Amino acid sequence: MVLMTLIARVADGLIMAASMQESEEVGKTAQQYQNQAKMLFRKLSDQSPTRCSIETGPYVFHYLIDTGVCFMALCEKTFSKRLVFGYLNDLQAEFIKLYGSEIRIVSRPYCFIEFETFLLKTKKSYMDSRSHRNLNQLNDDLHDVQRIMLQNIDDILQRGEQLSVLDDKASHLSMHSQKYKKDAKYLNLRSTYAKYAVIGFLFFLIVIYLRFWWW
Repeated sequence: MVLMTLIARVADGLIMAASMQESEEVGKTAQQYQNQAKMLFRKLSDQSPTRCSIETGPYVFHYLIDTGVCFMALCEKTFSKRLVFGYLNDLQAEFIKLYGSEIRIVSRPYCFIEFETFLLKTKKSYMDSRSHRNLNQLNDDLHDVQRIMLQNIDDILQRGEQLSVLDDKASHLSMHSQKYKKDAKYLNLRSTYAKYAVIGFLFFLIVIYLRFWWW
């Protein structure tokens, strides 16, 4: 279930539109998650990963960045990642179409509050079990959602690092992993060549021995 949706400008974290699911469970701590979302927005930059998932207690913040705008949704951990990013993709397409020319110049928070109507309509189409979209029909760009970086919100907020820094660290780990695989492959290849070399050398000695023996 999508519990909260916020749309903010990456440059300064200005929230331009939002919607919240009416729920007693979330209602008790809604302000806490709103504050977390605002802190996450302030840590975004042009170098931040364009798609990311951030765990916070029993929920997960999923976000998508496009054209200098961050589309963020707070969901239960059990909610399909493909569905939530399909939802965010739909929001992004409609929001940019309607307000693309105004994004950089607005200064008032929640200036596009009327967009909530589209938010609610789109969210319902993804949450209603009777009208769930077939996962195979979602955008092909979502086939690799399982590769989206997963972080813990405490690690981000307590360390005070920008998400771009965390993304760099993840990239470095990936590069080291690839280098390790290449080195391992090279060593295995050398080992194989060494075995064949020993066999070839023994065969050569046998041939020399037989030649001298029979002569």
